[in-house]
Amino acid sequence: MNQPAETRAADQATLFAVLTPPGRGAVATVGVRGPRAVAIVARRFAPAAGQPLTEYPVGRVLFGRFRGDGTAKEELVVGLVAPDEVEVHCHGGLAAVEAVTAALVAEGARRIDWRTWSEQIEPDLLASEALIALADARTERTAAVLLDQYRGALREKVRQIAGKLRQEDASAAAAGLSRLLDRAELGRHLMRPWRVVIAGRPNAGKSSLMNALLGFQRSIVFAEPGTTRDVLTATTALDGWPVELADTAGLRASGDAIETEGVERALLQVREADLVLLVCDVTADWSLHEDDVLAAARRALVIHHKCDLVEPPSDGRPVGLAVSSLSLHGIEELCSEIVIRLVPDPPQPGEGIPINDRQVNLTKQALDAVTSGQVADAIWLLAELVGERNSTLPR
Repeated sequence: MNQPAETRAADQATLFAVLTPPGRGAVATVGVRGPRAVAIVARRFAPAAGQPLTEYPVGRVLFGRFRGDGTAKEELVVGLVAPDEVEVHCHGGLAAVEAVTAALVAEGARRIDWRTWSEQIEPDLLASEALIALADARTERTAAVLLDQYRGALREKVRQIAGKLRQEDASAAAAGLSRLLDRAELGRHLMRPWRVVIAGRPNAGKSSLMNALLGFQRSIVFAEPGTTRDVLTATTALDGWPVELADTAGLRASGDAIETEGVERALLQVREADLVLLVCDVTADWSLHEDDVLAAARRALVIHHKCDLVEPPSDGRPVGLAVSSLSLHGIEELCSEIVIRLVPDPPQPGEGIPINDRQVNLTKQALDAVTSGQVADAIWLLAELVGERNSTLPR
């Protein structure tokens, strides 16, 4: 069947994308790809060696001057990546990048974002998704897990599960799919920090605890109860995992409208948190406010705070960690416990992990198909998961 005219035109278009992050930098890279890529860049770029760009073979890297829409010429480097692909390396400032991109548009090239560029140059769908996710990795540890997915860890796991289905071992396939779904939360947090909310009554030491965990003063610490009225956040890393700490308003009944709003926001944060640190002042009695936090939280860790003043009382309050933000007693143990609560089973090197909603949803559908005896459907869904959209696998 013949392609529509607009599809053929899109296939033959010369596209470009800025491949380095926006903002100031030493060097910026603009990729240009399409049937007219070399010709378009050649009209604006004069190599210092004198010959036109079109006379050089693929693989050459050339220094020269690039003419924008004005009379000024920018010194830069051009690399011939392929017969239909060129990379322009210019100064990293915004003005230099804008001059190059404006000239390319004037010559008829069409700009796309770097994510679309990555999807087009990477034929492996799972590798493309992992490559895009790598740009949002916050730590070396999360980047390493995503790099495993880029190198084929999830594809290999899905291939093994499909093999079990073809061998009519549905129980093993279901176990493999369930394991992938157990990793879904971890996969999503490879690009987005876990949210840890610090909650408790006024003057329990929430802000001091946040500062102690961060190692610097992010929250204002003051003896007057009710000082924190909005949610203050800061991002750190614990054992290589990205964590966003949120310092919330003290939980108490108040006639002050602003403070009441702060308490409502705090409770909302508690309900949505990946983990709540319930800070309890060991010099004060346990109250219904602490019970409310434990009831609302999905996961909570009780902190018996100010333990440098007195020992935690044995009055029936829940078991927790004895911590002092002043002396830093228990802070190291608290950091370790936060990691255990958030990532109780760290991934092994090379382990396949779903990292986005598309992958998770298809995994769920495949598991449902297996448990309902629809093996052919499950195999087809697994093919869809890894991007084999034209697979001839039976439905």
